[in-house]
Amino acid sequence: MGVMKRLTNIVQAKANKVLDKAEDPRETLDLSYEKQIEQLQQVKRGLADVATAKKRIELQAQQLQQAAAKLQDQARQALTQNREDLATQALTRRAGIATQLEGLKTQHEQLAQQQERLEATTQQLQARVEAFRTQKETLKASYTAAQAQTKIGEAVSGISESMSDTGLAMQRAQDKIAQMQARAGAVDELLASGTLTDMSGSSDPLQAELDKGAASGQVELQLAQLKSELNAPAVAPSGELGAAKTDAAEASEEPVDGEVVPEQPHAGAPATGAPTAAALTAATPTAPADPFSLDAGSAS
Repeated sequence: MGVMKRLTNIVQAKANKVLDKAEDPRETLDLSYEKQIEQLQQVKRGLADVATAKKRIELQAQQLQQAAAKLQDQARQALTQNREDLATQALTRRAGIATQLEGLKTQHEQLAQQQERLEATTQQLQARVEAFRTQKETLKASYTAAQAQTKIGEAVSGISESMSDTGLAMQRAQDKIAQMQARAGAVDELLASGTLTDMSGSSDPLQAELDKGAASGQVELQLAQLKSELNAPAVAPSGELGAAKTDAAEASEEPVDGEVVPEQPHAGAPATGAPTAAALTAATPTAPADPFSLDAGSAS
């Protein structure tokens, strides 16, 4: 018996938990309001039934009053005709009607009291239903606002299910990127050490070693050329040398005081100290070197 009771309690607890999760307070409030409206309608129908019964009793009383008046007239008419027996019979029936009227009066009073109580109850229920309706709308608005605020807070803090899924997806993407970067670095190291073979290049290890030695020799040759250029003495350009000789010649040809100036040579003859064709050729700028050749840059 104890096991069955515990099992029943567990089932009830589970069912209550599921029902609490599925229950919406706004729907519960609406259902309660509808039930109160139904109860108010039932009270109003009962009040209408009592009022109808009271009116029916009043109509019966009027009919009995008319019958009693008629019997009273018949008794008088019988006495005028010296028919006391008929007069007695009419008065006896009228006495029975009087008894019925007394009973109807009692019922009428009871129905009147019941109608008054129902009217008071109806007014109270009407006031309670109106108050509950106002309170219901206030509670529904408060619940909706609280629910919206909770959803916004969960969305901002990342507690909601959608934000959690997004965060997990981003974390998985970052882990995959880090794994791919680590794998690419490991492959590069293995290719550089020769453990793995680069299928896109030459597959002959001997040719790879020869290419490596040729590249090293070329670097050493370029280094030796740079050292020889740095150690060579600086030589003045031929254009500057010719200009210096011309200035010296002009200075030597200037006359001093008392010296006879000789005649100037013919215009067609070359002037003393003029630059030669070789000097002009040396002073002429050369064509720009090829920017895509390393040998041209070292030769200049």
